[in-house]
Amino acid sequence: MTDLLLVAGVAAAVFVLAAMAQAITGFGSALVAVPLLTLVVHPIAAVVAATAVSLVLTSGAAWRERSYVDLASARTLTLTGVLGMPLGLVLLALADESRLQAWIAGSMLVMVLLVAAGVRIGARGLPVAGLLSGALLTSTGMNGPPLVMALMDRERRGYRATLQGVFAVQDVVAVAAFLVLGYVDREVALLIASGVVGLPAGWRLGDAVFHRIPAARLRPVIVGGLVLTAASVLLAAVT
Repeated sequence: MTDLLLVAGVAAAVFVLAAMAQAITGFGSALVAVPLLTLVVHPIAAVVAATAVSLVLTSGAAWRERSYVDLASARTLTLTGVLGMPLGLVLLALADESRLQAWIAGSMLVMVLLVAAGVRIGARGLPVAGLLSGALLTSTGMNGPPLVMALMDRERRGYRATLQGVFAVQDVVAVAAFLVLGYVDREVALLIASGVVGLPAGWRLGDAVFHRIPAARLRPVIVGGLVLTAASVLLAAVT
């Protein structure tokens, strides 16, 4: 019982931080949640729980800001993301954990460098960003970076709203796949329930910060989030 209460408390605290990150940067929920949850649970449980809680978080955010969503871009990123998900599921089930983490860390670092260099993904690059995001979602729970590269030059309210819309639909498909494959057990259910409890406070705090950040300073915040993500994944891969 003590262990379960500890896990529940850690999960609630983690998702307060995760929701804050999501509100501020538009993409930070899983990037914060997955590495922290792996300190107390198996990585697969962390991925599944983070994706399910993200579904609750992003669905609400997408509905509240639906008038700002770029529907054409969201449709392309969502459909291609679904096509990439089977690859991620295969990696999750079969790949050696350390090698998978190392590959993801390398990919993250490349994307950070591209974002920091100001590389833009045009309309032709949206399908590639979507495919990568789908594969990353079902293998790591962290599908944000490719989508950020595709959308970060949009007007910031539209950027955040479109991200939430894409995340929400991708999360629905991913959670359904996790359920079918039997990844949702009692421990994962506890993580999800505890995480949902922490979401409202985290989003309110992060949203307050979001509206106080000048547009010119939002890009460094996004790039900084990607740097932290890449560093955390790389650290996990080499330790």
